[in-house]
Amino acid sequence: MMKYKCQALLYPEHRLTQDQKETDRLDIMHKLTEVSLGGKLNLAPIPANAQRILDIGTGTGIWAIETGDRYPKAEILGNDLSPIQPKWVPPNVRFEVDNVEEDWTYHQPFDYIHCRMMGNAIRDWPRLNRQCFEHTRPGGWVEFIDLDLTWTSPDGSLQESHASKKFNNEFIKASREASIEPCPGLYLEGWMKDAGFKDVKAEKFVWPVGTWPKDKHLKEVGAWNYLQIMEGLEAFTYALFTRNLGMSKAEVEVICANIRKEIKNPAMHAMFHLHVAYGQKPEA
Repeated sequence: MMKYKCQALLYPEHRLTQDQKETDRLDIMHKLTEVSLGGKLNLAPIPANAQRILDIGTGTGIWAIETGDRYPKAEILGNDLSPIQPKWVPPNVRFEVDNVEEDWTYHQPFDYIHCRMMGNAIRDWPRLNRQCFEHTRPGGWVEFIDLDLTWTSPDGSLQESHASKKFNNEFIKASREASIEPCPGLYLEGWMKDAGFKDVKAEKFVWPVGTWPKDKHLKEVGAWNYLQIMEGLEAFTYALFTRNLGMSKAEVEVICANIRKEIKNPAMHAMFHLHVAYGQKPEA
């Protein structure tokens, strides 16, 4: 149901409009993830003396910039296909235009590699994990943060007949038919282990759609999630549904209107899940 980072520009069938509204949504996603993780930028234990940190698919660069502030002695490199990052950044932060699915040409390894929200952008996840492993120093850490986009509900209030659920099912199906995995969160742990990482830890977080939870923390997560969905709904939908499913723009507009109506209804308790996996490259 979502677009992640500008890497998706590679594949027009999943492309979102790179305008200011989408840029703002990417920053909302950053805040949403940070709130979900309890205010943390990452869960992996980045060494205090880390020298080199890589942010894959950096998007607006907000994670790299905040990490640069927290680790002023480290060099922070963020890459992306689209140069939408700000010009004024901490002196230890820099950005480059790059395609992470091509062969990496870095000559020095990284102490920590961060990859967040790259679903519907990466075609070969095992290869990405292998390249991360190869370019991490022995003892260094790699962390993947991504989603399982399957919408569900804890009480059955989200039904298969709902426009939201139909949309969700069609999005996942169409993405996989295009050889894109829209729910990489489910597989992050396994991909990391297959690549050779040790001590791989995996955690799972609920992302409510809206403020229906009674729990204060989940209510805040749900509010941010609701905001980013409402901001990006048309962008998620138009390219994939018109090009891959053959729908007209008018048909897509009706679907979006029905989804907006449903997720505004506090009686529908929809949610999906954020997954985090991180592991260490064995010492030489």
